[in-house]
Amino acid sequence: MSYAIIRTGGKQFAIESGQKLRVPSIDKKAGETVELEALSSGEGAAMTFGAATLNATVISHGRGDKVIVFKKKRRKQYKRKQGHRQGYTEIKID
Repeated sequence: MSYAIIRTGGKQFAIESGQKLRVPSIDKKAGETVELEALSSGEGAAMTFGAATLNATVISHGRGDKVIVFKKKRRKQYKRKQGHRQGYTEIKID
């Protein structure tokens, strides 16, 4: 089974052909194609390193679960509560 390692949105992902995955937001509409740079690709001892391009199709966009950021300093009457939802793009590797 061959796979590739790509970098998008400052993160690295190990992918296979036909796989669906969520990556940080990409500015493309659903149905459009995205070119991704592969850091390495191949299978086992036949791995090749260097730039190669892979195509992926954008399936949908969304936002992840809410993460609560709570800061407190004891005995100082200091509390701050903040929520955050990270955006993502779901893609399918062609």
